[in-house]
Amino acid sequence: MIVRTIEEIRGSEREVFAENRNWVSRRLVLADDGMGFSFHETVIFGGTETEIWYKNHYEAVYCIEGEGEVETTDDGKIFPIRPGTMYALNRHDRHLLRATRDMRLVCAFNPALVGNEVHREDGSYPLPDEINK
Repeated sequence: MIVRTIEEIRGSEREVFAENRNWVSRRLVLADDGMGFSFHETVIFGGTETEIWYKNHYEAVYCIEGEGEVETTDDGKIFPIRPGTMYALNRHDRHLLRATRDMRLVCAFNPALVGNEVHREDGSYPLPDEINK
């Protein structure tokens, strides 16, 4: 059994900040845990916009706190995000994630993240076998 707390992840290698400081991801389950997915608590800081394109991953996101919106950039559709809202990127959707107030999200990724990933220039994460190449 795996048991972890956010408090023990703070300040560890499992707490990853975006290079532009738009978000922090606290990674509770990672690839080396052998679950087949990764599971994170992510805070998107208020007043920020992040361009994302998970072309290599599927992600499901559930908002538990805060407020913002997600815009799919291919068609310009905007969806409000507030506590109780879930969205799933089932088509590797390019999107903009905007927070009007700090948003606390829980996220699952498939394939699982290794742990130290941050968004590349195109908004994606590398596949696990591309890390450190």
